Amino acid sequence: MLETIKSPADLRRLSGPQLDELAQEIREFLIEHISETGGHLSPNLGVVELTLALHRVFTSPRDAIIWDTGHQAYVHKLVTGRALKFKSLRRKEGLSGYPSRKESEHDWVENSHASTSLSYALGMAQARLRRGEPGHVVAVIGDGALTGGMAYEALNQIAHLQPPNLIVVLNDNGRSYAPTVGGLARHLANLAVDPRYERLKDQVSRRLKDLPAVGGAADQAAFRLKESLKQLVQPTTVFDSLGLKYAGPVDGHDLGALETVLTRAREIGEPAVVHVITEKGRGYGPAIEDEIDKLHGVSAFDPETGRARRSELTYTDVFGEAVMSAAVRHPELVAMTAAMASSTGLLDFSREFPDRFYDVGICEQHAVTFAAGLALAGCRPVVCIYSTFLQRAYDQVVSDVAMHRLPVVFVLDRSGVTGPDGASHHGIFDLAYLRTVPNLLVAAPADESELSGLLETALTVDGPVAIRYPKAGAAALPEMPGEPFPVGRWEELRRGSDAAIVAIGRMVGVAREAAQLLDADGIDVGVINARWLKPLDPRLVSEWSKRYPLLLTAEDGVAGGLGAAVLEALAPTGRAGKVRTAALPDSFLAHGKASEILAEHGLSADGLADRVRAEVGHRARPRQAKAAG
Repeated sequence: MLETIKSPADLRRLSGPQLDELAQEIREFLIEHISETGGHLSPNLGVVELTLALHRVFTSPRDAIIWDTGHQAYVHKLVTGRALKFKSLRRKEGLSGYPSRKESEHDWVENSHASTSLSYALGMAQARLRRGEPGHVVAVIGDGALTGGMAYEALNQIAHLQPPNLIVVLNDNGRSYAPTVGGLARHLANLAVDPRYERLKDQVSRRLKDLPAVGGAADQAAFRLKESLKQLVQPTTVFDSLGLKYAGPVDGHDLGALETVLTRAREIGEPAVVHVITEKGRGYGPAIEDEIDKLHGVSAFDPETGRARRSELTYTDVFGEAVMSAAVRHPELVAMTAAMASSTGLLDFSREFPDRFYDVGICEQHAVTFAAGLALAGCRPVVCIYSTFLQRAYDQVVSDVAMHRLPVVFVLDRSGVTGPDGASHHGIFDLAYLRTVPNLLVAAPADESELSGLLETALTVDGPVAIRYPKAGAAALPEMPGEPFPVGRWEELRRGSDAAIVAIGRMVGVAREAAQLLDADGIDVGVINARWLKPLDPRLVSEWSKRYPLLLTAEDGVAGGLGAAVLEALAPTGRAGKVRTAALPDSFLAHGKASEILAEHGLSADGLADRVRAEVGHRARPRQAKAAG
């Protein structure tokens, strides 16, 4: 049946049984395809009926549907004509794993950072009112994303402006990656599960029907009684307190109920919040049974068991072991994350040290300033956030941590090119934006052993430290604790005479491979591991820039990081002309394998070797020239 759905209009001709059949087919389709491509499985299994109902009640794209975070928009993609392209999901030049404006007129924003949909939607709704354009704007936001500060700010503005063409659909599955935390989560849970609610609703409804309609004082008394009983039926919600119409909770897997309440919200002429209860991973046993993250984001897996086809040790795993080891020796250490304990390697820590672990919800700005408060009072906070998400807390890093020179350790997972999650998830800006922050030390390990050692170093520094590492496999679990590294000390891994590649992080291994390739051409290249972006090793100025005729910097970030730092350091000496830089371009990069993206921009071993060849030329050594003869 899915093959017959070319646009949302095709959904409106289907009967109830046909829609149920389609929902089942969509779930089977998602499991089959995501098991091959990887992606966000359970969030999409949970919104099948909700997506069908939205597209039957509203007319996209005249009615704009904004998906907060966007990782639950796969079903939306299927019913807007992209099912035949689904095999290319998250692959180079294939479908994005998030809404994409270039893919479809039904996708309004490239939205994959949480808690933004309400602000987008309010802006669009206001613009449509000003221009006299028809149609509604529907923001679909998860309960996890509703923990984010931007969502609260937008709700406050929505309550103030009261746009009649805006509807908020709260997709409440009790989870973001992990179970949703915070006071609002408890509030929503109480609304959803209080057994007295439905009983009272039925009883009061019957009583209201029996009340006579009479005039005078009796009529007014009856009216007041009705209003009082309504308050008993519908407990006051945070949305009511803001002055927003609230409907729910509604079964998010009952198509009829969903269509009824969405239709009412569409016709009410006021901003409304529709509270929908869904089950993450619905219809797939392995997801339901997974207590950690319900198979939220997966790599390729066996659809029969839900187990990954290939499991490898990662940098995240190494960090998780390192921070556990460090916690034993540093009782002042506390760790925190923004709703991603398993994804940032803190799951075991949260179980072993529950009183020293904080999950703040999807609130990166709050996380950083909360860490500042902990540090002010004597704790040593380790803040674990994806590189791309720390961007959201730049001001707090600057003003709340660095300005006070507080001993906060920032651990930036998924730095550099991350691969299939695309433009919003590549952590390619951190080297450039972090090196501008006074008092902040910035480091990047070349391998898993250095990651462990740099964490040990960071926990002894009297001030803030950022450690960034990629989404990548690790060769082995190193010894714990790791050997600390002197702050600002680089390492010349290989000495050469023709040039040196000055590399940071994952590019150190690439630089060593490039140097081996150049050996075959008779070009003698040194390799320097610049594990500290800030501070720089003084030997760069005093020794290496004098000895090497060419310095090629290599980094998996946009220009403005390592290369810019080296150029600035050497400019006063007159030796900046020796420097060439290899970095990512000033653009947002598409999705694909990390190796493909890096190679495309010259950040592979072949790419670096070609850059050196172009600058140095083929200086064959006599012994190699003789051997070639």
